[in-house]
Amino acid sequence: MTAPVVVTAHFTAQPGKLDELRAALVASIPAVHEEEGCELYAIHDAPDGTILMIEKWSSRALLDAHSVGAPVAALNAAIAGAAAADPVVVIMDPIPAGTEVQGQL
Repeated sequence: MTAPVVVTAHFTAQPGKLDELRAALVASIPAVHEEEGCELYAIHDAPDGTILMIEKWSSRALLDAHSVGAPVAALNAAIAGAAAADPVVVIMDPIPAGTEVQGQL
């Protein structure tokens, strides 16, 4: 059995483009939710005016497929005019602790 993979992607908007960036990210979510292996793909406004995406994939192989798939290509094209830079992406392997429900994503 393969272990799940958790990803964060931190997006920074160009000045005055936060709403446009947020709208592009929101529009991308339905296609990603349909991808095999997507367990969680959610965005959050951060207090510093950036957007943080939290993802969970059922395996590294399915995350890798997502990374080169059509939904990510469409997302990258949609945010090109609104993002100040490429997102900062961190891929993490869980360290289970505590209860199964509360101790890991």
